Amino acid sequence: MSFVVYPAIDLINGKCVRLHQGDYTKETIYGDNPISQALKFESDGAEWIHLVDLDAARTGSFENTSVIKNICEELSIPVQVGGGIRSSDAAKLLYDIGVERTVIGTAAVENPELVSRIAEHGHRVAVGVDGKDGYVATRGWKVTTDLKVVDLLKRLEMSGAEVGIVTEIKRDGTMEGSDLEGLTQILRNVDMPVIASGGLGSMDDLRDLVGLQVSGSRLAGVITGRALYEKRLDLAELVALTQELEHFESEHD
Repeated sequence: MSFVVYPAIDLINGKCVRLHQGDYTKETIYGDNPISQALKFESDGAEWIHLVDLDAARTGSFENTSVIKNICEELSIPVQVGGGIRSSDAAKLLYDIGVERTVIGTAAVENPELVSRIAEHGHRVAVGVDGKDGYVATRGWKVTTDLKVVDLLKRLEMSGAEVGIVTEIKRDGTMEGSDLEGLTQILRNVDMPVIASGGLGSMDDLRDLVGLQVSGSRLAGVITGRALYEKRLDLAELVALTQELEHFESEHD
């Protein structure tokens, strides 16, 4: 699996926003038109778009469905969506409007059979695992469990999920770099492909992630949001660097 840069669009009331470390009181609005933002990401070379419905994550109510549907219809690249997906019916609603892959978060911890049920219907599904100091956090990061991120991912390896998305909460929105130590531990112990999320802030951070290798295992990608909106990073440059680094790695394997 090649390394993919996933630009993130977080939705509240149909607008592009970012929360600081999941705090709804620390919301920054970056635009009123997430469709044009998604098209811009596509034109910059994105292979996927990562959407998060923050309204659904908070309330379980899908109020951004029309926006998500329009984004899927306008783009020629696949879209994955997370946020508030707690039932097969909720997942089916998203697949029916064109979503390629759903991301199951809290429900994967509380109801792991849900992931299997969705996958059994032939749908592509990812598990979103949020961690704080290596321990799983759920319910919008409000509840920290005594379950280790590594152990949850191992438990979900046979669930039918095709990838795990791992967010270190303390890094999210900080642009201070990814949790390389935690990701190294995950690559060492987990067979499922893993996408890193949270903390990307420089081209050097990207180099660290693409180059991270443990016993032949590498990351499947990175999700980035705030660094793009704050103009700290340019998506086209990230995509170009990723391709360059992957080419170098393949030549030297």
